[in-house]
Amino acid sequence: MRGTAVAAIALTLVVSACAKDSGQNSTNNAGSAGGCEFSTPPTAPATSSTTAAAGDRVDGSALKIGLAYDIGGRGDASFNDLAAAGFDKAIADMGVKKENTRELSAAPNEDESAKQTRLRQLASEGFNPIVGVGFAYTESLKVVAPEFPNVKFGLVDSAVEGAANVTPLVFAEQEGAFLAGVVAAYQSKKCHVGFVGGVDIPLIQKFEAGYNQGARTAAPKVQIDKKYITPAGDFTGFQDPPKGQEAAKGLIDKGADVVYPAAGASGIGVFAAVKQAGVLAIGCDADQYNQPALAANRDVIVASSLKRVDVAVYDFFHAAAKNDVASLPEVFDLKSNGVGYATSGGKVDAKLQGILEGYKAQIIEGKIKVADKV
Repeated sequence: MRGTAVAAIALTLVVSACAKDSGQNSTNNAGSAGGCEFSTPPTAPATSSTTAAAGDRVDGSALKIGLAYDIGGRGDASFNDLAAAGFDKAIADMGVKKENTRELSAAPNEDESAKQTRLRQLASEGFNPIVGVGFAYTESLKVVAPEFPNVKFGLVDSAVEGAANVTPLVFAEQEGAFLAGVVAAYQSKKCHVGFVGGVDIPLIQKFEAGYNQGARTAAPKVQIDKKYITPAGDFTGFQDPPKGQEAAKGLIDKGADVVYPAAGASGIGVFAAVKQAGVLAIGCDADQYNQPALAANRDVIVASSLKRVDVAVYDFFHAAAKNDVASLPEVFDLKSNGVGYATSGGKVDAKLQGILEGYKAQIIEGKIKVADKV
């Protein structure tokens, strides 16, 4: 369904370590004192592979490509950095000249007109294709895309109805979060886990829904607490590490000993609180154990759910250059390897690895339907 290979995205930002576990140093096993009582897990498939066939090369030396970031921009150690990695990979693979690239960033709680201006600036200066990183660009593209009908726009996390030149790049975030919930239940010594959301909006609620379902599928009696940093409409919750730290501390004080943030750059504060308390965390979007910005606290990150924004951005630029955006998947899910998990750090043992692969296979096969609403 896709012309490019997920396996070929050898990015330093996101390294799926699913096959690199040593089988040692597990922090909690089934039946540990004080831990959860677990459901009978599914059996791991005999073989597990989501590797796609290698795609063809595209000459992009004549292209001008643009990227409009969500708040936080390059350097957020999460969502935007993944988009940046896909952008960088497209430039390198397709031979795009550096002077023919442009990156622009959003500001917290900026006016809608600022987003429109940013997109118009890129399009009017001849950049094509262009990616808007985040659903926050939805309303702006409803206005700007018709003004530039020959420009191909990609929109991460949303769609624009009736706009033929806007390609939605959407994900089954709840499927990766389900696997994060399974890890959390198995790693918790108290059978008590927590979720920190950046902003209380449907997109982040998808992470919460999947996480809750995964934890409760693995351990029906698990206790789950949650905290959203800001309400809908206040997007500073994605870029406020101190408030992320405060939110995580509140969950830890209630008894949670594994915390999963879906909070953008605010997750940096979550990991700091987890480190200070001596408990555990699960990363989100990127393989956050391997993020340089999180090096001081990475030893508390036992796994990460992956949302492969890097793959979607790269694949969009590649497909747009071939004039074949219809080849992209309708949803980047577990089956297309658009979401997944990583276990860098060696804290997930072989037994739990097999359990994760079993649940992953059941989701891909449709035996488990993961809810996208709480």
